[in-house]
Amino acid sequence: MGYRYIGSKDKLSEIIISEILEIDKNAKHIIDLMAGTGLFSLALRENGFSVSALDVMTYSYHHLKFHLLMNCAPKFNGVNNISEIKKDISINNYELVLDYLNKLKPTKGYFFNEFSPEGSTSNTSKPRKYFTSENASKIDSIRNEIKVLKNNNIITADEHSLLIHDLIMATNDVANIAGTYGHYLSKFVKRAESHLVLKPSKFSTIGSIEGHTISLGYAEELASSLSGDVCYIDPPYIKRQYAANYHILETIAREDFPEAIGESGLRPWRDQYSNFCSKVKIRDSFTKIIQGVNCRHILISYSEDGLIPISELTTFLSQFGKVNRKNIEYKRFKSNDSTKKPTLHEYLIHIEKH
Repeated sequence: MGYRYIGSKDKLSEIIISEILEIDKNAKHIIDLMAGTGLFSLALRENGFSVSALDVMTYSYHHLKFHLLMNCAPKFNGVNNISEIKKDISINNYELVLDYLNKLKPTKGYFFNEFSPEGSTSNTSKPRKYFTSENASKIDSIRNEIKVLKNNNIITADEHSLLIHDLIMATNDVANIAGTYGHYLSKFVKRAESHLVLKPSKFSTIGSIEGHTISLGYAEELASSLSGDVCYIDPPYIKRQYAANYHILETIAREDFPEAIGESGLRPWRDQYSNFCSKVKIRDSFTKIIQGVNCRHILISYSEDGLIPISELTTFLSQFGKVNRKNIEYKRFKSNDSTKKPTLHEYLIHIEKH
């Protein structure tokens, strides 16, 4: 299944990169300020750019390390310290570790209790159906063991990020959701009943893995520390908060055991609240970023569904420099709202700062 990520620009990457080169044909270093799944950062890498990528979500940090800093599997030399692993010269150490994790005995832990039908939830009497009981137990055992391997220095920081990335992708494949983790489906769909299996990731060998930087934090706070030829901003532009809609993936990435709140079992997520999802606060966040980032050219993705009408947003942004806008018709992220048309207009807004 992979990601069905709100606002993902994966299918628009060629258009956006073409616009970047039209803005500055000599551009070498691009800032990807709200990088999400990291797929656009990967597209930039594959097109020869060096990238400074950041996001406030921890799962994004691990995805970015995979997409930007890896072109082959790490060595996983620490497998020699895992007694249960029998060395097999026919497969590499990475695959040996995945096989070891896949064979772990399921554990009835946090995910089993909070996100499966047989669990005992802490804050509601109704069991949640994000995963089958078997898959939730496998998530518990695998994520616990990954944490143990990291804490015992058996795996490196990069190897840890790769395994977290792999577990998130495997979790997505069996999640009983319509698209996001804002809520689960009332009945298990066929996909969710399949067995969770960690699979080796496919590494891109295109483009250099040197010269990239990855940061975890708010764009408003970190923008002033970044320099580049073009700064690309793909902000949230509707009220749906990523921290709430992908709370389970964030819990996997953080390796913690947060209080699961309400019927949906949301983790406390206000520490990752985005002002771009607030009609009142969005202008202040744009101002801090545009004024702070050390970059002459700003390229913003926006949508007709945005909290601010595009004409109003364009007028607001014109205070920072010369503004140009391009319109793109795009297939809408699948929504439960049948009243919405299947396509929408995306906008690329270029600001050449004063």
